[in-house]
Amino acid sequence: MTPSKDDQGILHTINGLVDEEHALRERSTGNQGLADEERARLRAVEVELDQCWDLLRQRRAKTEFGEDPSEAKVRPANEVEGYRG
Repeated sequence: MTPSKDDQGILHTINGLVDEEHALRERSTGNQGLADEERARLRAVEVELDQCWDLLRQRRAKTEFGEDPSEAKVRPANEVEGYRG
């Protein structure tokens, strides 16, 4: 994911990741469960989704306060994941 994406591009990425997450979660509830690689991919998708939502929130906040939304940057996973309660 690149920080220069506009809001529509970010939303498109989010939709694709959500579709992938749902497919992986659906497979995880089946008889065979997920392979190690699929579990790792699911975790990576969850992190990337959090980063996308965070970037979108940053862009919207900058727009709301008259700042340049293109200045919003993708934050590191450990920072974005840190807000989870």
